[in-house]
Amino acid sequence: MNTQSLIQEFLRLKRFAMLGVSRNPKEFSRALFKEFLTQGYDVIPVNPSVSEIDRHRCYSRVNDIEPHVSAALLMTPPAGTESLIRDCADAGITLVWLYGISGMKDVNVNTVHFCKERDIKVIAGYCPFMFMSSSSWFHRLHGSAWKLLGKYPK
Repeated sequence: MNTQSLIQEFLRLKRFAMLGVSRNPKEFSRALFKEFLTQGYDVIPVNPSVSEIDRHRCYSRVNDIEPHVSAALLMTPPAGTESLIRDCADAGITLVWLYGISGMKDVNVNTVHFCKERDIKVIAGYCPFMFMSSSSWFHRLHGSAWKLLGKYPK
């Protein structure tokens, strides 16, 4: 399955875990979290440092989410994704999105290999805002620039 198909599959899901949602309301992950909520998604925040984010219960680990989710968006730095992706695999997650703005150089290659070895579908190094229909002009511009540079997923 190509990356564009995986992105569309992810966006069709209306419930997923979002690992690494920041406690800081001014951080980018919070803006993305809020946008998904605004668009009607049931986003389950995962951050071991807090119990609630924007009045939504926050889980310490993806394994603790009930009922379980089948997909996860990881907003964590590449160095921290390996242990989290193992938790995702243990929780039965079959589709992960590794956030990035510059493609594969924004993700941990070992994490991508781990996913492929375990038949976890992976979207690596893209920002979800580029693919959301109601995103601001800046995010649409980012997507257009990637198209011009030939980096937009096919």
